[in-house]
Amino acid sequence: MPEDLDIEEEEEAKASEVPKIGITGLPNTGKSKLLMKVIEMLEADELKVGGMVTEAIIFKNKKVGFYVIDWLTKKKRKFAHENIESNIHVEDYGVDMRALDAVGVKAINQAIKEADVIIIDEVGKMEVESPGFVKAVNEALDCDKPLILTLHKKSRNPLLQDIRRRDDLRILEVTPVNRNLLPYKIIKLMNGEVV
Repeated sequence: MPEDLDIEEEEEAKASEVPKIGITGLPNTGKSKLLMKVIEMLEADELKVGGMVTEAIIFKNKKVGFYVIDWLTKKKRKFAHENIESNIHVEDYGVDMRALDAVGVKAINQAIKEADVIIIDEVGKMEVESPGFVKAVNEALDCDKPLILTLHKKSRNPLLQDIRRRDDLRILEVTPVNRNLLPYKIIKLMNGEVV
């Protein structure tokens, strides 16, 4: 009987050692750009990175929407835009939940199965409107793989509140002062170093 407990304790300790990192910060502080730098560094170490990223759609020097991209397959769809007619609006954007579910949710689920490191950019106001997205994020958080996600700083959505309360997630805030050094700190954390 005690041997069973030792195995369970060992598995719990191993799971708690898996790095899970949240990147937060005010809008336009460079969360996504920082994440892209970290992905580049992880891939340079020959790790398979998977999950979803968002990319701003710029038209005439103005942000008019966002693409959602499956990092493994590079499949891309417009999921938020000024011109999208939708029941769901966040700020100036109509949100196409079908695009988020078809590309983003699928990307997270595939990363849970296939990737060495899971990335989710971003857990924000638009994305949390999708039940499929919320479920995929929770499954990614609970799996035994390293995870890096970007988090909306001010939203009080229940998913974001739950993520902020987790004991197994380290949240780092991006500022203009630390923006250039943070990718190196994140890589150290991913490698199990204490920083």
